Amino acid sequence: MKSKGTLIVISGPSGSGKGTVVKALKEMMPELGLSVSATTRAPREGEIDGVDYFYVTRDDFEEMIEDGDILEYTTYCGNYYGTPRKEAERITGEGRDLILEIEVDGAGQVKKKFADAVTVMLIPPSLSALEARLRGRGTESEEVIQKRLARAVEEIKLASTYDYVVVNEDGGVEDCARQIRRIIRSECNRSFRMSDVIENFTNN
Repeated sequence: MKSKGTLIVISGPSGSGKGTVVKALKEMMPELGLSVSATTRAPREGEIDGVDYFYVTRDDFEEMIEDGDILEYTTYCGNYYGTPRKEAERITGEGRDLILEIEVDGAGQVKKKFADAVTVMLIPPSLSALEARLRGRGTESEEVIQKRLARAVEEIKLASTYDYVVVNEDGGVEDCARQIRRIIRSECNRSFRMSDVIENFTNN
């Protein structure tokens, strides 16, 4: 086993299907670690605290930021979203590869702190497909939908700063997850990540 796991960041605009794709990827690769993000937004129907997110108050989140307990964070539609540092360090410290499913702002923060992190942006096949997905949720007002669409366009402009871009076609979740699985397997076998294995031979 590697002494340290690889940090894989998966992000994309709201409606790109991050959660659904990551769930499918985890089923394909159950060995992957999955860090649960913290947020100040209210849980949606069916979401579970500690599974989908850690749901915390705004005061508690800001205290975590001040104490350095958040690896990355962003504000979106008035709410904080972020990754607890200790949870991420625990998983990679066990030699397990870790998936971070986070917002685009957060992905940039992680890449600055961890240059060898692997960043993957999920994008929808088109803006019209994205709009249909957002409306299909039936949970947001017209104003929020328009804000999310405008934000999505700005976020996708940052795709060239990512290591990889994967299109999540409508009905193509399994194929999208398989593409990311190939990326992870290739990245995990890069020579600099295999240094501990190589040293077992060179030090004998």
